[in-house]
Amino acid sequence: MDTAIDLFAEKGFSGTSIRDIANAMGVSASSIYHFFGNKEGLWIAILRYSVEELPAQLREVCQLDMDPVERFELLVRTHLKYSEHHRRESKILLIDEGMLSPEGQRINRKLQTEIMDIYLEQLQILKDLGYIQTPYLKVAAFNIFGVLNWVLRWYRPGGKLGEAATYDEVINFIMQGLIGSRDRKAK
Repeated sequence: MDTAIDLFAEKGFSGTSIRDIANAMGVSASSIYHFFGNKEGLWIAILRYSVEELPAQLREVCQLDMDPVERFELLVRTHLKYSEHHRRESKILLIDEGMLSPEGQRINRKLQTEIMDIYLEQLQILKDLGYIQTPYLKVAAFNIFGVLNWVLRWYRPGGKLGEAATYDEVINFIMQGLIGSRDRKAK
């Protein structure tokens, strides 16, 4: 699956053919069709193998008995670490849904909805405690996802700013946008 993941991440879903994957793996295209049915079947197998664990990890963070602001920061950090550890797989989650069958779209949306619901729940807690003022929590969540997903495009391990420092900067940026000063207390 690693070869398919690499090609999907590099060339996109529509830019990658079963023949490309088969050639890179040194196998026949028919063997891929035999195991996965089609390109989307392979994509779904990759999604299930690598990305479906993210909501479970995020839910674990949400169960922690800790300060809600710190818990939200840990939620974002967990998301960042997971996405970085599964960088290629996370990129293929962001494919154009229009390229997928209705079943593929359903699976993709289900996963994205699970993640959205986790964030909305935690944002609502922060709002209820007076940390967040916006009435548009879904817009806030989409903005957070925009930042997190963009990190996948520009961050390179081994760069001038290490992983932990990069995550701190991203989290600080998100938290400043949500609650302003980190010293701000709930009302």
